[in-house]
Amino acid sequence: MTDTEENNMPFRIKDCTIIVRMAGLREAMNLRELEERISTCPVECLFHHFCETVIRPTFDDPDYPNDFAQWASRQLRDRVLAERLANMNPYKFGSFEELRRAVLEIIQERLSELDHIPWAPNGNVFHFMQAVTVVYDTGILIDSIKDLNDQLPHMSHGSVYYHFVEARRRTENGVDDFSVWLSDKKEETDPLVKALSEIDFYFLSLAELKQTLIDTVSSFVGGEMYA
Repeated sequence: MTDTEENNMPFRIKDCTIIVRMAGLREAMNLRELEERISTCPVECLFHHFCETVIRPTFDDPDYPNDFAQWASRQLRDRVLAERLANMNPYKFGSFEELRRAVLEIIQERLSELDHIPWAPNGNVFHFMQAVTVVYDTGILIDSIKDLNDQLPHMSHGSVYYHFVEARRRTENGVDDFSVWLSDKKEETDPLVKALSEIDFYFLSLAELKQTLIDTVSSFVGGEMYA
């Protein structure tokens, strides 16, 4: 049962953190090896390097929202490849296997354009990682959209990530937990659900996403969506 499976149930706010570990693959020292490892790495590895960077405290390069783009820029010194990889939004693909194929096509295209294979400096290889999400209950229940509006400013970044980003791996239609809950309520929530669906969250930090959610819900509660 998901957090929002039963009609008109209160929304239970949860929080989360991730525990990162090695994915069991050899590291990549150059672009050709990166291509080979990506072709066989677990889906969980792709999810980590594309999607969990936003909650990982060690990620510090907002210009490149995924680890592959960051490594291409910093270690391979290939800004062209980095930009192409950075522009990929994993949530626009139907599955992570589709994402894998798209990433490989970009790398293969770049290899065909180069007259040599880019190598990373010694000690700066790409390590393939994956993570386990640890979820815990905050004990906070929300019964109405007004409650959601009141609680959003106090939610941790972990809660925002779990309910708005990570939820897309759990919910049937690949949407956020808030939208699932709102769709089950008796209140007229269609404008708010639509507004939430239009948030291009992948290229936002969690702080930016949280503020966007606050502004969106506040606009609905204040009646501005009907103006």
